[in-house]
Amino acid sequence: MSQSVAYYNAHAQQFIDETLHVDMSALYDAFLPHLPENAHILDAGCGSGRDSREFLAHGYRVTAFDASEKLAALATKAISHPVSVRTFSQVTEHQAYDGIWACASLLHLPGQQIPQALSQLWQAMKPGGVLYLSFKRGEGQREHNGRHFTDATEAQLERWAGALPGLEKITTWQTADRRPGRDEYWVNGVFHKRGLIDPVTNIDAKFSI
Repeated sequence: MSQSVAYYNAHAQQFIDETLHVDMSALYDAFLPHLPENAHILDAGCGSGRDSREFLAHGYRVTAFDASEKLAALATKAISHPVSVRTFSQVTEHQAYDGIWACASLLHLPGQQIPQALSQLWQAMKPGGVLYLSFKRGEGQREHNGRHFTDATEAQLERWAGALPGLEKITTWQTADRRPGRDEYWVNGVFHKRGLIDPVTNIDAKFSI
């Protein structure tokens, strides 16, 4: 068990209480418009389940997981939707999701593991899909309050994105932490995967697969 997973198992209810009702609508607006109707979203490292709950309320299909057994159990109850227990290394699906949401979750991996985790998420996403991810703004790795953090800059997100096959475009931006009393900043990225091209019309068929 990793240090961060142990932390969340020990502080699961506190984390739920602090994050379940935070307004993240501005981030949803940067992600959801790129998805087709009735899209299937993977909430990768869903934490309290806050974002899965929002996606479900908008009519999307959602598969959610978290590495913390205690957090997954509480999130399942909080949002009345199943949250499985698994890690990024256990994401082995192939072209299963229209969108993948990795909000403040990949940052708990050691930096050397992030490219492989991104590769597996990318493989799990359909052509034409969209991946959202976020990290605390900064550089390097650190331990803080019992958790591991890999910080990132917009340039780092672009480097990670550049290693992904079929990358169509990337958008990055910074935001302030939405939780009361926090003065941290985050870097956000939306990675677009190239869609399939219809051999007859030569038009991107991203929403027809």
